Amino acid sequence: MAKDNILAADDVFERVSKYLNEEHVELVKRAYEFARQAHKDQFRKSGEPYIIHPIQVAGILADLELDPATVAAGFLHDVVEDTQVTIKQISEEFNSEVAMLVDGVTKLGKIKYKSHEEQQAENHRKMFVAMAKDIRVILIKLADRLHNMRTLKHLAPEKQRRIANETLEIFAPLAHRLGISKIRWELEDTSLRYLNPQQYYRIVNLMKRKRAEREEYLDNVIDGVQKQLEEVDIKAELYGRPKHIFSIYRKMTLQHKQFNEIYDLLAVRIIVNSIKDCYAVLGIIHTCWKPMPGRFKDYIAMPKPNMYQSLHTTVIGPKGEPLEVQIRTIEMHRIAEYGIAAHWAYKEGKTIDQRASFDKKLSWFREILEFQNESANAEEFMESLKVDLFSDMVFVFTPKGDVLELPAGSVPIDFAYRIHSEIGNKTIGAKVNGKMVTLDYKLNTGDIIEILTSKHSYGPSQDWLKLAQTSQAKNKIRQFFKKQRKEENIIKGKELIEREIKELDFDIKDILVPENIERAVEKFNFPSEDDMYAAVGYNGISAQQVANKLTDKWRKKRDEEEAVKEIVSEGRQSPRPRRHEAGVKVKGADNLLIRLSRCCNPVPGDEIIGFITKGRGVSVHRSDCPNVTSSEQENRLIPVEWVQSANSLKEYNVDIEVLGYDRHGLLNEVLQTVSGSRTNITAVTGRTDRNKMATIMVTIAIHNISHLHKVVDKIKQIPDVYAVHRIMN
Repeated sequence: MAKDNILAADDVFERVSKYLNEEHVELVKRAYEFARQAHKDQFRKSGEPYIIHPIQVAGILADLELDPATVAAGFLHDVVEDTQVTIKQISEEFNSEVAMLVDGVTKLGKIKYKSHEEQQAENHRKMFVAMAKDIRVILIKLADRLHNMRTLKHLAPEKQRRIANETLEIFAPLAHRLGISKIRWELEDTSLRYLNPQQYYRIVNLMKRKRAEREEYLDNVIDGVQKQLEEVDIKAELYGRPKHIFSIYRKMTLQHKQFNEIYDLLAVRIIVNSIKDCYAVLGIIHTCWKPMPGRFKDYIAMPKPNMYQSLHTTVIGPKGEPLEVQIRTIEMHRIAEYGIAAHWAYKEGKTIDQRASFDKKLSWFREILEFQNESANAEEFMESLKVDLFSDMVFVFTPKGDVLELPAGSVPIDFAYRIHSEIGNKTIGAKVNGKMVTLDYKLNTGDIIEILTSKHSYGPSQDWLKLAQTSQAKNKIRQFFKKQRKEENIIKGKELIEREIKELDFDIKDILVPENIERAVEKFNFPSEDDMYAAVGYNGISAQQVANKLTDKWRKKRDEEEAVKEIVSEGRQSPRPRRHEAGVKVKGADNLLIRLSRCCNPVPGDEIIGFITKGRGVSVHRSDCPNVTSSEQENRLIPVEWVQSANSLKEYNVDIEVLGYDRHGLLNEVLQTVSGSRTNITAVTGRTDRNKMATIMVTIAIHNISHLHKVVDKIKQIPDVYAVHRIMN
């Protein structure tokens, strides 16, 4: 589906009718009608009817030719989260399969969390666990995220950056692991556009400058290769492969290269009918041009974990320029574009052996359930997932020649536990490529690993927890200690927690009461009180973490009492007037000196927090201001709130940054647009760089956050303006 092509429901029906039978198409149509009724009074930030979004999600899933339950769930994926519809109703109206898929992508909206980060981590954990049970959950979520990224321009800049960063950290790597390059590249390019617009548009402009020259060069190469293939009667489809913006940016950043040093900007893709033809074409390419040493990769003989297969070679092409060539079959190309979706087996037409092979390729997903069971909280679960699933990988061999995939930085201990828990527990040494190595040896791609074991081994040591890189190995080691010394660890853990409570200056009898302990056990997902103490005993979780949770209510109450006492004391001593001139007041206290912080310039409508200063009363910051979020003096933070009556006429200075293409008259248009919105400008500066990117900093006087949003929206409509950000000093 093209990025700017908005599908209608009939377009989706037409696409699914090409590969589904009438009964299945009818299910998809019923799902659309149900979703249309559920969302009928809802609108998106863009002002469009909400149903537009589910239609586009279902359209993306239809493009991947997924089964009827998945496309139906694409239409229904938001009805439980955003309307009064329940999972039970979905199950009754459709079936349990559709209900399960919708439930898998539904966020945990009715539970209160301490922070947005904690809530997001819990949402992701729920999604990944559902995904481990049925891979279609993540395919729906990827389609949902893809359309959200296409419409990200309608959100506030802070939210754009947060969503783009999350996409780059979680969803793009997932699309890569699933082999769906068609979705992965768009997610990465769009994320870069919002996270680093200057570099994004710089690369876009650089690519535009030499596009005609590159296209002419590739046309000549393709014509020459086509003639060579016709002479040996090989039928092939040849075309230039577009280089994606994010991959160029990543190479420039990681390899410290300039744009003109990126070799594979010029690439040709050759699609043939058979594997035999792939290698024949490779021979012809290497006969025509000299291959570059170390640049040949055979992903046909050694497929990537995401099932990608292709031959890659880089040669010195015409005019002495490096030229990358990819050679693959039609089926390989389909898998490269659609990944796991190209293999999706929904009942029809798949043998038991084919399904078993399919499940084997997804075995790494099953480990997610193990991470879930062993993780103390959602944040730890997500960190484990990022290390094990999304980091760079190495490919190593067992002595029998089987290939194992491990995160870069893995050691023999990780390899041993990947084979089997008992092999890991009985490990006494390792050989790599026939030579003895220490257990902290970093494995490299191509290494042949042999694990040495002994029946008389006493099991892993505590030091192994520091050496192991994978969550699987660490979890198995912790399980060993947990089983071996549980009673001892319970006693030790309880002593450590009691010591921490005393250091926090609380009475143990007040803190270690049943309802409080139960709250901590539930928070850290332990089956029982003894399991929590045992975990502290074997260092599965720190005593400080548990003690902090057990005392959080008491600490918060004590800190608030002390903060109010201190600020009231300061208020009595200071001769200066304590009026609400800033339009803000401290909850529960009057006649205090209050000032708005200049580092973040809060305005009415912003979420704010007070910080008790030494001798200068309360400074008011935005809640996301780094000066308070990074402060180690949490006990000096105090709740504050805007005074409504004071907000209407007062003006507040706000600094905004405008990024755009440096053309004649841009600065003048920005200033006229701000003035035209009846907004005072108190300062303006600007600069340009050698890539013709302009940065304009404007300080404007506004009444509240909605006034600011109106001004920003008008600036965004100016031609050649790429982004507008609110900045902190």
